[in-house]
Amino acid sequence: NLSRWAIGHPSIARFLFGLIILAGALGLMRMGQKEDPDFTFRIMVVQAVWPGASIQDMEDQVVNKIERKLQETPHLDFVRSYTRAGSTIIMLQVKGDTNAEEVKDAFYQVRKKVGDISNELPQGLLGPYFNDEFGDTFITLHSISGDGFTYPELKKFAIQARDMLLTTPGVEKAVIIGDQPEKIYIDVSSKALAERGLTIVDLQNAVKGQNAVDPAGSVDTGLRSVRISVEGDVTKAADIRELRLRSGNQVTRLGDIATVSSGLEDPYERKYRFNGHESVQVGVVMAKGFNVRDVGKDVEATYQRFEAGLPYGVSVDQISDQPEVVKDAVSEFMEALGEALLIVLAVSLLSIGWRSGLVIAIAIPLVLAATFAIMYEIGIDLQRISLGALIIALGLLVDDAMIVVEMMERKLEEGLVKIEAASFAYTSTAFPMLTGTLITTAGFIPVGFAASTAGEYVRTLFYVVGIALVVSWFVAVYFTPWLGYMILKQRKHAGTHHDVFDTGFYRRLRATVAWAVRHRIIVLVMTLVTFATSLWAFQFIPQNFFPQSSRPEILVDLWLPEGTSIKEVE
Repeated sequence: NLSRWAIGHPSIARFLFGLIILAGALGLMRMGQKEDPDFTFRIMVVQAVWPGASIQDMEDQVVNKIERKLQETPHLDFVRSYTRAGSTIIMLQVKGDTNAEEVKDAFYQVRKKVGDISNELPQGLLGPYFNDEFGDTFITLHSISGDGFTYPELKKFAIQARDMLLTTPGVEKAVIIGDQPEKIYIDVSSKALAERGLTIVDLQNAVKGQNAVDPAGSVDTGLRSVRISVEGDVTKAADIRELRLRSGNQVTRLGDIATVSSGLEDPYERKYRFNGHESVQVGVVMAKGFNVRDVGKDVEATYQRFEAGLPYGVSVDQISDQPEVVKDAVSEFMEALGEALLIVLAVSLLSIGWRSGLVIAIAIPLVLAATFAIMYEIGIDLQRISLGALIIALGLLVDDAMIVVEMMERKLEEGLVKIEAASFAYTSTAFPMLTGTLITTAGFIPVGFAASTAGEYVRTLFYVVGIALVVSWFVAVYFTPWLGYMILKQRKHAGTHHDVFDTGFYRRLRATVAWAVRHRIIVLVMTLVTFATSLWAFQFIPQNFFPQSSRPEILVDLWLPEGTSIKEVE
């Protein structure tokens, strides 16, 4: 009898009580916090670029060959491709019931199988490139902009910020977005080339050959071998102007027949703006197992140091702040917890007295503390789903404690001493409560064991609710009787069992139950009709796996006809 044992060994009960509270507090402070739970991203992107190729050429010589090979991938769900002139994006998705290790193996097989047909792909093809990490989400996104500063200058600032962020604890990646690549342009007329017996191919070979790295040998001095390197790398437009083009015995300086200039990529592929200003952006990906609020504070401190060294006119603005979202979610849970405690105290005060309410109110934080400790130990973070599970559990975890306290109160009213009342509460309610707890937990089994991406996303709902309910049962049969023994009042003048239930409320309840038993056919028919009506009405309830997002953000997509210039879009 756990209840009698706890009362008989109060020092152990006090020790375990304090240990659970301490472990729960430490677990809550140390466990990871994020907006969404981790889940396996089961999509891989294969990208290839073939400058100058038509859509039909891309389809026939690139896409079809890669897609046929990708169809041999284990656990494949589907392959989908998006092809434009000169480029293609192929998306491969594995089945939702594929576990994380099998997904890694499938993506390895994709790289291997596409690599096997590389000799069948056309010359001049850039790629294929593989990306299985595009599911990473940024916990913070900052914009770096400044009137009068060029993109190369903004990119230098972004690189400086990235390097500082990568040394920040908890930061796995820092990604630069929106930088415009620099190009060197050579404008030359075919007539000028023809007059000197040159072709555009000669010009291309001269530029490529200037940066070629070829072995030039070494000199043996007797004491050591000295490697010889041929320098002359092209790094800027002025270097290209000085290139010499040879045609027969004639040598021509490139700058004499061509205009060489440097600038940004034109036409550009993409451009980013923040509040109307052209900007370069830096996104931060958090490493697993860290608290997003702690990492967010460290990232903010890093940006403050970074901004201190920026020239006047450069602005750093925050676009997205996941730590603030998580902070609001945790605050909402703590508010719900406070409301639950107040409601329990109020209901208990009105129904069974303040002493009983106090016992139940103490049980709630004890259950949550034990739940936090177990969550931390098994690696469950505080995130959207686990917080939702805790809020669901708040409405369930008081039930067992309420039953035990109510039973103790009734037995005290009948004249039993407190230890006997606690012992009777255990023998009469412990196993029925355990059965009810397990049945309630079993209702979440479909969520916990669903073999799909959605099931993996919401899996912690099952674990957290199950942990909280089982812990609430243990607290109810071990700590609640011990607390009741100390807090509840021994009755001096006890009544009989009949006297305890001889009240107006119980007389009305007894009459209702008696009527239901006498007219059980009517009650069963009413129950079946109500159940059938609920099934029929269920079709009118809007169904969505995820609710509408509460993020205060509006996205606007503007699609112009295919082939429209990006400057026209701008």
